[in-house]
Order: sequence, then C-alpha cells, then structure tokens
Amino acid sequence: MTKIPLIVVVGPTASGKSEYALKKAKEIGGEIISGDSMQIYRKMDIGTAKPSLDEMGEVPHHLIDVADISEVFSAARFVELASAAIEDIHSRGKMPIIAGGTGLYIDTLISGTELSATEDDPILRKELFAFAEEQGAIALHQRLKEVDPVSAEAIHPNNVKRVARALEIYIKTGETKSEADRKSRLKESIYDPYTVYIRPKERETLYQRIDKRVDKMFELGLEKEVRELYEMGLENTPTASQAIGYKEFYPYFRGETDLESTKQAICLNTRHYAKRQMTWFNRTQPNEIIEI
Repeated sequence: MTKIPLIVVVGPTASGKSEYALKKAKEIGGEIISGDSMQIYRKMDIGTAKPSLDEMGEVPHHLIDVADISEVFSAARFVELASAAIEDIHSRGKMPIIAGGTGLYIDTLISGTELSATEDDPILRKELFAFAEEQGAIALHQRLKEVDPVSAEAIHPNNVKRVARALEIYIKTGETKSEADRKSRLKESIYDPYTVYIRPKERETLYQRIDKRVDKMFELGLEKEVRELYEMGLENTPTASQAIGYKEFYPYFRGETDLESTKQAICLNTRHYAKRQMTWFNRTQPNEIIEI
C-alpha cells in the first residue's frame, strides 16, 4: 500500500508550532490542517490563537471555524474532517501539514486508529462534568478506575473531559475504553508521517512565552470576545465550554473574582496544560526535535 506523506508539527502551546508550519508550508508548497481541538469553533479566535487572516491568505488552512460553539466535537469527528482535508490536499499535489497540540486527535489520525462508534451523549457528559464539579476531578477519576483501571492509568485525573468520555463509553456500551482501543489498533494507517516536535530547552522559557501570549490576548480584546460568547451560552455548551482562556472568565462574569485573578488563572491553567502536552509528546518517537 502506498501511503500518503504528511508533515506533523506538534508541541506544547506557545512553542511556535504555527509559525514553523507556516514557514514550512511556504517553502514546500504545503497546506496546513489545524490540530487544535478549539480552533474548530467559530468566534473563538483570540483565546485559541488562531492564525491571522493574512496568514490564512498566504497559506490555505483547514479545520478552522468549522463548528458552532453549541456543537459537540470529538476525536472521531476530527479524524473524519482531517482525513478528507488530507485527501483533498494530496490530490492536488500539495503537502498536508498538520500543526497543533491536541495529542489525542493527532495521534488517532496518523495511527489509523478506528474509534469507538459510540455517539456522544451530551446529557450524560453534562452529568459527569457536574459530578466532577461537585465532588472533584479525583472522585470522577476514581469512578473510572473502578471500571477501567487501564484507561484510568493512562488518563490524568485533571483531564476531566477524557475521563468523562471513557466513563461515557463504558456506561453506554458495557465495554471499557481500553478494550475498545485495543481492538481499534488492528487497522494499519494509510499515512506516512514525518513528525517534528518543538519543545523548550527550559520549562521556564515556555512559561515566559505563555505569559506574554496571554498578555497579548488581553490587549487584543480577549475579555470582549469571551463576554460575547458567554452571553451566547458558552458556559453551558458540551465541549467548547472547557476551553482554557475562556472558562476562567465565568467566575469573573458572575462577579466572583476580578480581572487580574482571571488573567493569572489563564496563565496557570495554560502552564498546566503545556506540561500535560509535553508529557504526551515525550512518549512519542518524533523524526525531528527542535528546541526553543
């Protein structure tokens, strides 16, 4: 089987993935597919660090602004849309370049993993999120550990979204996510990826970049962007509501905290997320590592 070549650019947030992908795309005649689970949402622009209109005018970008905030978006949906984009780009003699930090989405795509056919259940998911909010993320993780210890070992307790999804699969099908994943890996991938991992030499360097990025987002009008989405019901959406850079504003809009505390919460949560991203990508075997 002749496999489709891909360039895959991964790394933690604020590491420079987008800039690298844009430069590479210009050099080799490529088109970029976003591997970010939140850039798919319309109107979530500043907080997700979407490429500018000028950048998208220089190089075609895919999987940006493809869903409303009210829509449920999953790894399965990402694979469906990304696969179609790759086929289209490749058919026109261009190089598909995937750039993003959502490791689960990207790994699922390039590995050829067949995901569980279980449909998302927004009501059940909301109940699980509410349980985590009331009882704590550790308590939700313990529920998963009792029914699927293998998945529980692989998923960090703070990753409430993935813990909830694993529980949802078990509750709806009676089969654990780990068993479903084992079966899904039997399919061979149709892709030949060349993976570039961009990471910091020192973690403090990345943290400084994150803080500067958050400052810039506030200068660009992040508060106004989130407030408009909040008034549209962002807090009650099934997946968009969990976006870092957005969810931290909810207490502020309710009058429970101030703006500076909100900014610090975004910086802290982004740092924690970057740490989880590096833990994920450190387990992979990239073709090339670039240190910043």
